[in-house]
Amino acid sequence: MRARLIAMAAALGLTFAGAGLAGVAHAAGDAAELPDHDWKHTGVFGTFDRSELQRGFQVFQEVCASCHSLEFIAFRNLAEIGFSEDQIKAFAAEYEVEDGPDNEGEMFMRAARPSDYFPSPFANPQAARASNGGALPPDLSLIVKARDGGIDYLYGILTGYEEEPPEGVELAEGMSYNHYFPGHQIAMPEPLYEEAVEYGDGTEPTLEQLSHDVSVFLAWTAEPEMEIRKKTGLKVLIFIAIFTALIYIIKRRIWARLH
Repeated sequence: MRARLIAMAAALGLTFAGAGLAGVAHAAGDAAELPDHDWKHTGVFGTFDRSELQRGFQVFQEVCASCHSLEFIAFRNLAEIGFSEDQIKAFAAEYEVEDGPDNEGEMFMRAARPSDYFPSPFANPQAARASNGGALPPDLSLIVKARDGGIDYLYGILTGYEEEPPEGVELAEGMSYNHYFPGHQIAMPEPLYEEAVEYGDGTEPTLEQLSHDVSVFLAWTAEPEMEIRKKTGLKVLIFIAIFTALIYIIKRRIWARLH
């Protein structure tokens, strides 16, 4: 928990100066109002849809993972969104992590295990910046909590790219126009497009669907304990209601004798 809080603080203070979901704005002006989108997990009784989470993980793995990490999510955590042990082992085996030292005092690379955390796609921040025009792609574990607007902001950014900027708007070199991004100029090229990912369950991979699914997945990575928290809260409310009713009944009986 302490590590997650520290990471959240770091994410909140992160200035992403080039590529990424929160690049630096190079033009004056505010972003448009975020789209009003329906999310199944929001609300007091809302829960995550496992199908959406699994599709969102597929989008992350096939599109986002080439630049972004999930530093605070272990492969074994994927069991919480419905993946089997064998599937998780297969996912982990696709990555390599540094381990060691060995008997000779040397560090070495090995295939990841379910107990390992998702490794960064880059060896170090300098390598990440060198591959992204000087910008450091942020870790996405807590991105939904680290941005004003949360999941709506993320969905808006992913669906807000426009091929051409409005008349009179001149884009800086290497920038893209995004309707929902503050300043409207963002260094991250449009990451998603129609049929960018082929879903195994037959769901049509429209831009909106892809953006929805990966946004839900990243909402889960930011708060994997959400469903437990809601269930616990509901149990506490039920307990308080029953306890209050019992106290009221006892009070009535005691005062009835006194009268």
